[in-house]
Amino acid sequence: MDEIAAGLVAALRLIVTLDSDLVEISLRSLQVSLIAVLIASAIALPLGAWLAIHRFRFRRATIAVLNALMGLPPVVVGLIIYILLSRAGPFGGLGLLFTVKAMIIAQVIIITPLIASIAHQAMRDLWAEYHDLLISLNTSKWQRIHTLIRDGRRALLTASLAGFGRAIGEVGAIIVVGGNIDHATRVLTTAIALETGKGDFALALGLGFVLIALAIGVSITTHWLARTEKDSRW
Repeated sequence: MDEIAAGLVAALRLIVTLDSDLVEISLRSLQVSLIAVLIASAIALPLGAWLAIHRFRFRRATIAVLNALMGLPPVVVGLIIYILLSRAGPFGGLGLLFTVKAMIIAQVIIITPLIASIAHQAMRDLWAEYHDLLISLNTSKWQRIHTLIRDGRRALLTASLAGFGRAIGEVGAIIVVGGNIDHATRVLTTAIALETGKGDFALALGLGFVLIALAIGVSITTHWLARTEKDSRW
């Protein structure tokens, strides 16, 4: 108990004094996850809306595969990206391996199916409500998608937040493609794993507190912005 208490005190001291390593790792982690969420949302949200309104032959199979990809093992994703970006891989000449860009690519692949699946569920319910109206107005498919995304943006925001929650806590793929390089690709989750293995529980706890705080802070801020937008319309 004394070691745990000492670790908690030391962790709080690092946070209060804004330890340089702690700040650097936290900002990099936030940068990687936010960029990944923005890219994944730009792909997944329209995809989810499109699957909700478009009927085609293999639609059910596509949705089933999309749902299955939600459980895609991150380490496997990291391994595949590692092979593709390694010197022997087809994209080795780009020099992306062990960089922040490789980490963002990994996170985009991991969270896109999650965001798209949640978005599809939300858009499917909204499409059932808007179907007759939009059909009667003779709107195009892209106009229908735009309408669903615009009117269902709060539900879609929840989908993006779910993606952010998974991205900010990801460690398997990140450590494979990023390499956990100090002052280059080290993020909160990989740093926590490293410092725990080294026995530096103070820094590990401090990083853990920051990780939780970032996840909660982004969620609260996003919901506050959505609430502010809603109130401004009244």
